[in-house]
Amino acid sequence: MHHGARRVGILGGTFDPIHRGHVDIGDAAQAALGLTEVHVVTSQMPPHRPRPETSSYHRFAMVALTTAERPAWRASDLELRHEAPSYTSRTLHKFHDRGYEATQLHFVIGADAFAEIASWRDYPNILEAAHFVVVSRPHFPAAALTERLPRLAGRMVTESRELLEAEVPVIFLIDAVTADVSSTAIRSRLATGMAIDGMVPRLVQQHIEQHGLYRAMTPGRRVSDAAVPSQAGRLHGQD
Repeated sequence: MHHGARRVGILGGTFDPIHRGHVDIGDAAQAALGLTEVHVVTSQMPPHRPRPETSSYHRFAMVALTTAERPAWRASDLELRHEAPSYTSRTLHKFHDRGYEATQLHFVIGADAFAEIASWRDYPNILEAAHFVVVSRPHFPAAALTERLPRLAGRMVTESRELLEAEVPVIFLIDAVTADVSSTAIRSRLATGMAIDGMVPRLVQQHIEQHGLYRAMTPGRRVSDAAVPSQAGRLHGQD
């Protein structure tokens, strides 16, 4: 990779809702690699997972509120434009179609989610489509992946210099502290009337409270997916 080239991060997930853990993963990757921009891609329908509890309109809105406080971050509706299941491989190819080289793309993901990479569509070819930037999650350090995924250990690096100088995509491991929170836990707390202070970004919490999301969901609560703003895969959705 040429020095000074664009280093683009891609953080994908269902974001139902987006939370501090997601933000910490993105921040860790951006700080370690000096990512010039981070695209936060909300998935439409994650494969192998239940339909999101709230609409794509609200999920995208919460992502947009999160990115508004980070100048280099972009809320992307790339997957929301399609009804088909959201696959990471398809999304990465869309970035290629936009002119990005594989070594300019950095798919950011938690270590717990990456541990299941062998079950993803187009594996192992997907590892040639971008650098995979894997960040530690509570109780799941990124370094543990060398033993958990021995066949991929030879592609794993821990020094930013190794990634920046790589001529082909690699798997970059980042040991960082990330919030011990999940979307599942947040939804559960809200459904039982418990507080979620500090678990999601401030503006996201305001949006959830304003619209009464995840609280004793009623049939009329869901907003049509067709209502996604026009300005605006799985991305193996990160919880």
